[in-house]
Amino acid sequence: MKRIITLLLTLLVGVAVYASDCGCDEQVIAREHMFCEKGALTDSVTVTNLRNIICKGNAFKVAFSCKFLSECSKAGDRVNFDVPEAIYTQEGTLLIPACSKVVATVIRIEKQRVPNKNARVYLNFECLLLPDGTTISMSARPLTKDSSLKEDGWHTAGKLTAYTLGLGIVGAGAGTGFAFIPNPAKLGVGYAIGIPVGTTVGLITGLITPGLKYHAKSGERITIILCEDLSVCKQCRTCP
Repeated sequence: MKRIITLLLTLLVGVAVYASDCGCDEQVIAREHMFCEKGALTDSVTVTNLRNIICKGNAFKVAFSCKFLSECSKAGDRVNFDVPEAIYTQEGTLLIPACSKVVATVIRIEKQRVPNKNARVYLNFECLLLPDGTTISMSARPLTKDSSLKEDGWHTAGKLTAYTLGLGIVGAGAGTGFAFIPNPAKLGVGYAIGIPVGTTVGLITGLITPGLKYHAKSGERITIILCEDLSVCKQCRTCP
């Protein structure tokens, strides 16, 4: 019995010595900082001898690899993004090499609705693909108030303006025509009646029609925020 116990202790000591000699122990080397995107919850990065850990709450930009149309997509579709530029810490440590890619999955699409509700696209960013072919699991979402992608306020305002001006012009024309029928001197009165009526109808029409679909051009950038720590091995290679 003593021999068995001695043998087991010897094996355990040997395994411990081997693990120590192989140099696989991870050690924290530094605490660094990302260049902070607006809305990020942190800029912290942990640098170890084996990897760089981009902490949960950090944010960075990615770009659509191809054109995206909400009306042509559905839940379960994969959407590819590029990392447009290499990402470094403020201290100069390379975190994500240039030419890396990020893969997202569409988890839900809300179609545009009446009155004037824009389409919303919900994505889960779940995979970082490095230039050397290394695949790293990640968890991130768009950095927006409701975690969705949708057309911004300027596009919506443009739509309402187009309806308002368009029907305002129609109203002005109608008012002019009506003014000429009884008396050409009443042209000003026709304008005064036609333009307000046309613009009011245009604004109301713009408000009660369906909102905008979500469209993104190839290369269009969005900001994503990490939902979990992202760990990147130091042995990855950059593009040739």
